Amino acid sequence: MSYIQAIIIAIIEGLTEFLPVSSTGHMILADSLMAIQDKEFAKTFEIVIQLGAIMAVLLIYIKRFFVGLDIYMKLFVAFLPTGVIGFLAYKTIKHYLFNPFTVSVSLIIGGVVLILLDKWSKEKVSEYKQVEDISYQGAIKIGLIQCLSMIPGVSRAAATIFGGVFSGFDRKQAAEFSFLLAIPTMFAASGYDLLKEKDNIHSDDITILLLGGLVAFLVAIVAVKAFVAFLTKYGFKHFGYYRIILGVLFLVYALYTGLEMTA
Repeated sequence: MSYIQAIIIAIIEGLTEFLPVSSTGHMILADSLMAIQDKEFAKTFEIVIQLGAIMAVLLIYIKRFFVGLDIYMKLFVAFLPTGVIGFLAYKTIKHYLFNPFTVSVSLIIGGVVLILLDKWSKEKVSEYKQVEDISYQGAIKIGLIQCLSMIPGVSRAAATIFGGVFSGFDRKQAAEFSFLLAIPTMFAASGYDLLKEKDNIHSDDITILLLGGLVAFLVAIVAVKAFVAFLTKYGFKHFGYYRIILGVLFLVYALYTGLEMTA
């Protein structure tokens, strides 16, 4: 992987990690278009640089973690299903599902879901005054729905935002809980992947990983703030349209060019 390729992928990560469009899906599609040869390192790079995006959210929402222990417990409960299933199914998911075909189909299906969610949540009033007021039952619902995001192209943000609205949040609160839940979820995913692949990461790779993390951090700060403002004003439907268009275009492109879709 070249430095230019690393920067491009990190920008994509920072822009899309907290949007309901699937950062992993976008990076897999980018890998295919740029014909990156070292696919195993590319998969590890894409997961590890999420740490940079996490730090952006931690910086923006740091005050949330000083209001009491409730938020920690509810985030842990919401994280637990993904943590357990991810640990058990890690190798299978990474080997069989990280491909452009899975991403394209997931983008299209998820786009339809977001359009429907936009209509359903348009006038929704939150059942909770603050994000940390969500019930433990609501937190576990969000966690169970988050498990779907292990399929590339589904989007962790889309799944948890859907789960948040379904569990009683309004749009803005659902997005904020999704941001906060990303911290333990992505720390665990990135840390586990780094641990599993440590023997395959060479000293030359460290610079690329650090560069990618820094770029993802800087871009994510801007993306998170812009997303909340956009979501409040326009809702989810535009993200749904975007997902459907991107998924269809990539399928057509792959059929036209003969691109390998399941590698």
